[in-house]
Amino acid sequence: MISTNDFRTGLTIELEGDVWMVVEFQHVKPGKGAAFVRSKLKNIRTGAVVERTFRAGEKVPRGRVDRRPMQYLYNEGENYVFMDTESYEQITLDREQLGSALKWMKEDMVMTVVMFQGNVIAVEPPNFVELVVVETEPGIRGDTASGGGKPAKVETGAVVTVPFFVNVGDKIRIDTRSEEYLERV
Repeated sequence: MISTNDFRTGLTIELEGDVWMVVEFQHVKPGKGAAFVRSKLKNIRTGAVVERTFRAGEKVPRGRVDRRPMQYLYNEGENYVFMDTESYEQITLDREQLGSALKWMKEDMVMTVVMFQGNVIAVEPPNFVELVVVETEPGIRGDTASGGGKPAKVETGAVVTVPFFVNVGDKIRIDTRSEEYLERV
């Protein structure tokens, strides 16, 4: 059990049979009445974000999640095979379990598999990935200072907005958390 006074960003707790991560928290001491903790929690399984208020000092169970680095090996139709980089044990996950991580995956990439009570609840891609642009409109000469962008499809199938000077065949770095183009590599 952990006290709500000990909340920190990134801490995982267990509520209503699910695992939640503390995204934001604020200790509030009103002039009248008891102190409380206002928090914003993200469901690790579904990604839903809720705001919840707790009494100061209230005890909640700590969510014990296991984060394992696993290498994506290959896919068999709708199933994707991962290998634990420490024990070499292989597991098979489906599209639903992968969620949004699927659009950044390529073979041999190491991803973080999050498990709760022995079940996979999330797959997290690396924060930054380097992918090759496979489809985009050609850049217009001299159109680099306008500050705009154009859509580009990368080798995994994801579409990101890139500057006009990026062309097919360019390798680019993408932040997977915000899904934004960072730089050409």
